[in-house]
Amino acid sequence: QVQLVESGGGLVQAGGSLRLSCAASGSFFRLSTMGWYRQAPGKQRELVAAITPGGGTNYADSVKGRFTISRDNAKNTVYLQMNSLKPEDTAVYYCNAHRADLVRYDFWGQGTQVTVSS
Repeated sequence: QVQLVESGGGLVQAGGSLRLSCAASGSFFRLSTMGWYRQAPGKQRELVAAITPGGGTNYADSVKGRFTISRDNAKNTVYLQMNSLKPEDTAVYYCNAHRADLVRYDFWGQGTQVTVSS
């Protein structure tokens, strides 16, 4: 059974930092592009950052220079280090596992709330 479990969300003041973690069960992790998405109230879910199986990364323009995505294949875990947080970063953050070659899937976690106060 595939599971993605996020942790590390919470309430932080503007300018602060949080580190999100997403622990994956199953053997799919190493071959997956792992991503962090977020959804604020009344807005569409958007990609925040992604990391390929080879370690290549991609970031939304709004978080470049502030957020860092990383993965530990030995622990089946992907991280999102968020620094210099802004109130507009407030959202539910979701972990995603994606693959679209010989095998296709998109797995999602349950989400973790990040609230940044001004």
